[in-house]
Amino acid sequence: MPAEANKTWVPSSRSARRGALFGLAFLVTAGFTHVASARSAPESLAPLVKKVLPSVVNIAVTETVTGGDVAGDLPQELRDTPLGREFRRRFSGRKEQVAGAGSGFIIDPSGIIVTNNHVVGHADKIVVSLTDGRQLPAQVLGHDDLTDIAVIKVQGASSLPAITWGESRKAEVGDWVLAAGNPFGLGGSVTVGIISAEGRDLGSGPFDNFLQLDAPINPGNSGGPVFNMDGQVIGVSSVIVSPTGASVGIGFAIPSDTVTRIVAQLLSKGTIERGWLGVSVEERDDAVMIAALDRNGPAARAGIRAGDQVVAVNGDKIESSRGLIRAVAVVTPGNSVRVTIRRQGRDMEIPVNVGRRPNEQAG
Repeated sequence: MPAEANKTWVPSSRSARRGALFGLAFLVTAGFTHVASARSAPESLAPLVKKVLPSVVNIAVTETVTGGDVAGDLPQELRDTPLGREFRRRFSGRKEQVAGAGSGFIIDPSGIIVTNNHVVGHADKIVVSLTDGRQLPAQVLGHDDLTDIAVIKVQGASSLPAITWGESRKAEVGDWVLAAGNPFGLGGSVTVGIISAEGRDLGSGPFDNFLQLDAPINPGNSGGPVFNMDGQVIGVSSVIVSPTGASVGIGFAIPSDTVTRIVAQLLSKGTIERGWLGVSVEERDDAVMIAALDRNGPAARAGIRAGDQVVAVNGDKIESSRGLIRAVAVVTPGNSVRVTIRRQGRDMEIPVNVGRRPNEQAG
């Protein structure tokens, strides 16, 4: 994604190693008329906060970083300059322990917690602080880089207060939301705002589908829950856009419908298996076209050809290359999908036995 001169895309966690570089990464989802009535926020959010806050946790991590890790965080334009070369010379070969902080929320009374992968994915040590003051060690049960979701479990606890999931697909632009977390290490913080937009693609991966929020989200909020006014989690705070690294009212959360699916797979398998067709696609004149195929891939074996237009998957219309990737990715490898293609002006439906998506493969 091309960087805009006055914007910094910042994962909303706090890391000492990357703090000097604005967090973890630089980037310099007849007769009767029914009238929907907007639901207003209550006079006070105190009852809602009292209900949900005990399920929100602070997460402290330590990790070992090397000089190569630090050098990798340098902006691209500095890497081949004298400053960049001197930086690599001084720090190459060095190792040190650094601290970071983020947020999470309890989804099971046994101590299972959801957070962001960029909070805990490289941690050597994880300590979770509960609202009752207890600090408990935790370990990672599973994580997914592509959606930035991780699941951890605390040790030595039971009967913990767990959240209730909501359905993000039922949320609408303009709905009130409450974000909770650990901004700048200030645990137990809540902010309120609305859903500003849905389906945001930030260019960070093929599965971007963020909810955009104007509830203030800051470094340290990463992995924290976003609640609707019924106290259900409809999103997980993940990224902010800011010229300073602090909130300017543009934050992004991973929709709960995505999170629950990923969490279920991580808990059952410890990893994510995504469906794969083995095609490269391009968008041309508002159509999704097959540009090339892996000759040993599922699509080629099923009879799909380069130049075919993808119309639908399992009857659902495909309008973009990302839509195709997402539609296939949710299919368990080994299962069959019905791919409707248009070839020489004629539509045909082709059953494809979906393969397993390689880590670096996009189609």
